[in-house]
Amino acid sequence: MCGIVGYIGTKQASRVLVDGLQKLEYRGYDSAGIAVMEDHKINVVKAKGRLKNLEQKMEHNGVPAGTIGIGHTRWATHGEPSDINSHPHGNERVTIVHNGIIENYVQLKEKMIAKGYTFLSETDTEVIAVLLDYYYTGNPVETITRVLDTLKGSYALGILFVDFPETLYAVRKDSPLIVGVGDGENFIASDIPAILKYTRNYYLLEENEIAVLERTGVSIVDRENEPISKELFTATWDIEAAEKGGYPHFMLKEIHEQPKALLSTLSPRIVDGMPDFGIKVLSDDILKSFQRIYIVACGTAMHAGMVGKAAIEQLVRVPVEVDVASEFRYRNPILSKENDLVIIISQSGETADTLAALRLAKDKGVHTLAIVNVVGSSIAREANSVLYTWAGPEIAVASTKAYSVQVAMMYLFAIKLAYVKETISAEQTRALCAELMEIPQLVERTLETADNCQFFASKFQNAHDIFFIGRGLDYALSLEGSLKLKEISYIHSDAHAAGELKHGTISLITEDMPVIAVATQTALLEKMVSNIKEVITRGAKVLLVCKAEKEKICDLTDFVIEIPACNDFFTPLLAVVPLQLFAYYTAVLRGCDVDKPRNLAKSVTVE
Repeated sequence: MCGIVGYIGTKQASRVLVDGLQKLEYRGYDSAGIAVMEDHKINVVKAKGRLKNLEQKMEHNGVPAGTIGIGHTRWATHGEPSDINSHPHGNERVTIVHNGIIENYVQLKEKMIAKGYTFLSETDTEVIAVLLDYYYTGNPVETITRVLDTLKGSYALGILFVDFPETLYAVRKDSPLIVGVGDGENFIASDIPAILKYTRNYYLLEENEIAVLERTGVSIVDRENEPISKELFTATWDIEAAEKGGYPHFMLKEIHEQPKALLSTLSPRIVDGMPDFGIKVLSDDILKSFQRIYIVACGTAMHAGMVGKAAIEQLVRVPVEVDVASEFRYRNPILSKENDLVIIISQSGETADTLAALRLAKDKGVHTLAIVNVVGSSIAREANSVLYTWAGPEIAVASTKAYSVQVAMMYLFAIKLAYVKETISAEQTRALCAELMEIPQLVERTLETADNCQFFASKFQNAHDIFFIGRGLDYALSLEGSLKLKEISYIHSDAHAAGELKHGTISLITEDMPVIAVATQTALLEKMVSNIKEVITRGAKVLLVCKAEKEKICDLTDFVIEIPACNDFFTPLLAVVPLQLFAYYTAVLRGCDVDKPRNLAKSVTVE
């Protein structure tokens, strides 16, 4: 999980590279570095820590001059964060940056040591640089191809050869990399925001395609050095969408973008009051054939899948399993190619474990449906069908608007599937779609709870442990609320099905222990009241999230956040907002780096 940027043109590369890395710092910030070519020499500057450390180092030691270079911001996998382990890595002949993991690097390293090479770092990446030197033939593409034959694992590589000072090379496998096309300048990057300042036109590299970038143009070749014709894409995001826009953090901006993101997701897919994905995505005949569904995802996307499971089972009455992607592929799942559907959910469309699960399902002949945000991502390209969420760029590591649009898409899918399978009528379908289209406006109203969320955060900010409890849809929501809090505030937090408290967890409730109770499901309110009283009796301080009209339950505790009244079925789309805001303000009050929480990165492209 690292960020790569590369440039060749007429501008000073150092500035372009640092600009790009600033937009990619969400992908890794243990260290950063750049390499710039000048007069047949590659000058490397790198530093442990945030990008600002690299900038300070260049201010002190001098900024490398030159108009071609590569840059990297790192999330450490092999070797602790340090100046030495930072990228770029290289030798007198070649310098590289790398995103991914080389699984057989130990064997390759031992082989190269036996041949007289020495290694300075603890990284797997340095092995690639050594191999490029060892196999060098004078032809960069031929050399790259020979090295790729030896590697096992994932990689996106930006490569500079000293002998070719006017050319930048790139290649990818299982790690994202795009090639940006400008006017007299060209780029490589791990993600679109890195190049939006300079161009919106880009190529998507497929597996093991090699990009050859010069100032005047880009050529893409296969491993036999045969040219490949590629479609040129244009990014629909603008530079403002990837900036903070006056907000102190990207996370807060993205929380407030949720009403707009939900409209972007839902509006094009509800036509004349009915759900419509388009026959090219999923025809009614294909939908009718599904008798069992698997939802596979990681982290926040998996929590969205849990809401999707409840929605599908309630409306359609077909069994749904939700799996963590990293477990799904190793448990030898029982899949039927005749009537099973595997739904893959990922914001980036590049999540390594989720991509591996997709490929497993496809290998077994099962129809796959991807729900992703990034157009042209690996998961989107490889799935049989794809539904884009169109949320725009999400920069903060902690996902907020991506979660909401994933949940909205799962609701719409459940409604469509139920209608096609005739478990709900056309009238019921229209009613549900109408209610779903009201959700963005209700989310806008829910954002008005921000001041209360900030106040309650000030009351709970010094807690060492916090529990979230809920039942049904509220339990799935509690898992997401707990994850948001722990990943950005570093408070230990767990979520539990409220009815399970008495089976062990209640032993951990002590005096003044904070408990966040989510209680939005009318049919489960009486049970939740009992659970809340159980923890209050044992000294817990409860923050209650409930619907505004439920006065009886609101009287249970002094700490209450009310969301607007709506159909219980859709309350997760509202109730998640105060949980996000509570986590955000808690982290801010604790002095945490909200957008870049420690040890985490946005796009998890390693297993």
